Amino acid sequence: MKIIACYSNKGGVGKTATSVNLAYAMAASGHKTLLCDLDPQGASGFYFRVKPSKRLTNTAFFKDAGKFADAIRGSDYDNLDILPANMSFRDFDVFLSQMHHSHNRLQKSLKSVKEDYDVIVLDCPPTISTLSENVFRSANAIVVPVIPTTLSERTFEQLLAFFKESKLPVQKLHGFFSMVQGVKTLHIETMEAMGDKFRKRFLHTHIPFASDIERMGVYRAPVLATAPNSPAGMAYYELSKEIMKKIN
Repeated sequence: MKIIACYSNKGGVGKTATSVNLAYAMAASGHKTLLCDLDPQGASGFYFRVKPSKRLTNTAFFKDAGKFADAIRGSDYDNLDILPANMSFRDFDVFLSQMHHSHNRLQKSLKSVKEDYDVIVLDCPPTISTLSENVFRSANAIVVPVIPTTLSERTFEQLLAFFKESKLPVQKLHGFFSMVQGVKTLHIETMEAMGDKFRKRFLHTHIPFASDIERMGVYRAPVLATAPNSPAGMAYYELSKEIMKKIN
């Protein structure tokens, strides 16, 4: 079982859209896939028209494998299941801080379903916290959407610095440019500068700023399901292939 986390310490960068389309792409490629939404806003579940389990509390998520498995919902797509978030997830960090071996609790929860899935995609909240440290330790790859602007460059540098200070393996980090507008000089210049500066840490594929991605909230479906041949759809497909090569 491979675990792919879609994470950014900055909000509004296309993290959930990436998680949803990656999970869809993995499932469409024949991998039994679970999309696990760790963000209490629950956007991933919303996109797949899946309602969260009210019984999956903090305690159940980390201590009760049976309730964890029962909270998983099927989707409308083959090979793809969803573990939707509920608002109790907002207290994950408080709960984890009170547990022994708190940095490995997420990994233990995910291992309870390892026989059922080939790939687990984690949609993560935009914080650096005890939960995100769990994510960093559990994941085989952490894909980081980066809008090509100065502020996003700074937050990516902060994430790299955190990994180094915490002695976490930086080779797990795979940045990629998101919401790219090729007509903007700043985007082009930033992509060139960051490509040179973080060459080993960035994927080749980038995701364009596209109305098809914005319409996901209207259609409540991945771009790869509604507009697979669009520039955004083809970009997400290429991104999924590149990530799978990295982790395999």
